[in-house]
Amino acid sequence: MAHIVVVGNEKGGAGKSTVSMHVATALARLGHKISALDLDLRQKTFGRYIDNRKKFIEKSGLDLPSPYYHDLPEVDQSSLKPGENVYDRRLSEAVAQLEPDSDFIVIDCPGSHTRLSQVAHSLADTLITPLNDSFVDFDLLAHVDADATKVLRPSVYSEMVWNARQLRAQAGLNPIDWIVVRNRMGAQQMVNKQKMGAALENLARRIGFRIAPGFNERVIFRELFPRGLTLLDLKDVGVKQLNISNIAARQELRDLMKALKLPGVEVDF
Repeated sequence: MAHIVVVGNEKGGAGKSTVSMHVATALARLGHKISALDLDLRQKTFGRYIDNRKKFIEKSGLDLPSPYYHDLPEVDQSSLKPGENVYDRRLSEAVAQLEPDSDFIVIDCPGSHTRLSQVAHSLADTLITPLNDSFVDFDLLAHVDADATKVLRPSVYSEMVWNARQLRAQAGLNPIDWIVVRNRMGAQQMVNKQKMGAALENLARRIGFRIAPGFNERVIFRELFPRGLTLLDLKDVGVKQLNISNIAARQELRDLMKALKLPGVEVDF
């Protein structure tokens, strides 16, 4: 069966689609067959990213390893069982169709609480939660005291993940491997950065997630989206000499992929 990777966070602007695209494309480059779903049915940033890539490949004639994007199937309302939710059926049918021919299914969730996102979290073998290095974002995971030195209690998103874990346990499935990815961290050892690190370490021990390094804020990510490219495609599209920022970004991706510890994946790029 395919290993399901869910990228989720109930706050927009945390870099979910960028992480989804780079993880999915990195896995494809490593020789795995990757299917992709975008559960943000309004914006579909992940889906548009992959569509941009498809168009660029067709125009350029390049052969770039890519994930295969799929829309959720439509469901006849009359076929639903009493009390069955239409979004549950659409997602379960999509996963059932993709699992036999996929090594990994990468699912990008919207930046808000939706039924689709809730169900996707219960399907996750690996859950990646990108988090901006800010206590505004941290508030979705847990509440802290006024000095940001003490974690008071888990917050709404952590509670949703807890519920997803309970559903998996009841179904006899393996526990979710939850990884919180710190994005947009400043280069300097600022007080906020240190407090964030301490708060995350504290919360990780309490509710059970791992912490992984993410991406710093870089212009390159905004430049790649219109062509559907990732950091690993630069040399293939004619960039002969990577600048220092691009080299550092590739290293960040390499570190992230290693930290995920996905089954059967050896990071050699």
